[in-house]
This record gives sequence, structure tokens and C-alpha cells, in this order.
Amino acid sequence: MIEASGLSKKYGEFHAVSDLSFSIAPGEIVGLVGPNGAGKTTTLRCLTGIIPPTTGKITIGGFDLQEHPIEAKRQFAYVADEPKLFDYLTVIDHLSLIGRLYNVGETHERAEKLLGEFDLDDRRLAYPSELSRGMKQKLLVAMALLHEPRLLVLDEPLTGLDPLAMRRMRERIREAASTGVSVILSSHMLQLVEELCDRILILRQGKKLAEGSLDEIRTRLLPELGESADLEEVFLRATQTDADE
Repeated sequence: MIEASGLSKKYGEFHAVSDLSFSIAPGEIVGLVGPNGAGKTTTLRCLTGIIPPTTGKITIGGFDLQEHPIEAKRQFAYVADEPKLFDYLTVIDHLSLIGRLYNVGETHERAEKLLGEFDLDDRRLAYPSELSRGMKQKLLVAMALLHEPRLLVLDEPLTGLDPLAMRRMRERIREAASTGVSVILSSHMLQLVEELCDRILILRQGKKLAEGSLDEIRTRLLPELGESADLEEVFLRATQTDADE
């Protein structure tokens, strides 16, 4: 569904992302993890066309993101790490706007379903200033799902959510993947990544440190830890070892 080949992003002499290549198949959930400053958000912004890569190629649904940006961008939805909403649009207005932008034929029906699904029905006429951080996050995800994208790009999707909302969000991500939607998510919540993701991509200083299932990464990088080691332990040991070297 999405493939990045030789992706690099430089700011002057600083390499935010260096020669990163990976792909995500339909229905697959891939977790993007790394220490602060590892290049996770830069990678997601390049994948979504918000910033152009310095070098490399990104293909989404068969469309080259640089050569066919409109067609490529129709394939995905992006939920950023910070909610960016329109101050003078209500909750339902935001959903209606997405419907118009993507020419969704059943905008009203889909919006009503999503309002109920994300417990926003009684906040439909509220403005962003009247919403909590968690409500804004739920609205962003509802907006992302409205046009039924083939790819979900999620940057810290559970930020601001209470435990019940977190559980429902995890279930919704799984449900989307079960219908063939590809998902790439970046999160510092390593337990979430371990629980949800089919594969994990670990970045450090803009470079790919490891990629694969937890078992594969554990066996390749730190076989001495044994099968009981969770992602948090593997991540901390691997990134610390890499830093020490």
C-alpha cells in the first residue's frame, strides 16, 4: 500500500532522516518508535507530503507522492501529534468539511455513525475551544476515518484519551486493519505498539536501527534477553547499546 525507498531529509547539514526504506502491506499495522529526535515525526510528515524529502521516493497506492500528489493523498488520512482544528467550525462542521473535500456521497450517515462511535454526539455543536484534549483527538480520528482511507498515518493517536477511550481507539485501529486498511503509527507508548503492531520499525538518529516483529528484532539484536523480554526492554537496551557504540 505504501512504500518508501531511500527516504532522506536534511536541514542544512543536519540529517533528520537518512536513507530510510520500508513498505506496509494492506491490513498491516506498523509501529514507528525511537528516542526523542529520532526522526519519527519528520518521517511521517514526509510520508504525507507535508514536507518534501531531500531524496528518496514515496509511493502510496501505486501513486508517486511527488509526481501524483493529489491521487496519492486521496489514499490516506493523517492524524498529527497536535490537534489542528478550525476555531469557528463546530464538531459536525469539521466532519462535513472532510466529506466535501473528499466528495463523500454519504457524509451525513458516516458522520452520524462516527459521532456515536467516538462519544461526540452530544458535542456536535461544540467549537474546538469547548473541547478537552481527548475530545479533540477523537474528533481528529473521526475526521480521518470519514472518507474511508486505505492508509492511516497516526502520530501519538492516544494522547489525551482516558483509559476507556484508549481501549476503544485500539479496537478501532484493529477494526480498520481487519478491513484491509494499512496503518503506520508512531507512539512513545511501547505497550500499545507491542499490542497492536504486526511489525516494528525502530529509528535512532534518523536511521533504521531495526525492523521486524518483536521476536525477530529481539533475536537479531539482543538474543541474550530471551523470549520473555517485552518491547520496552528490547527498545531501551537496543537504543542505549547503539548510543554507547
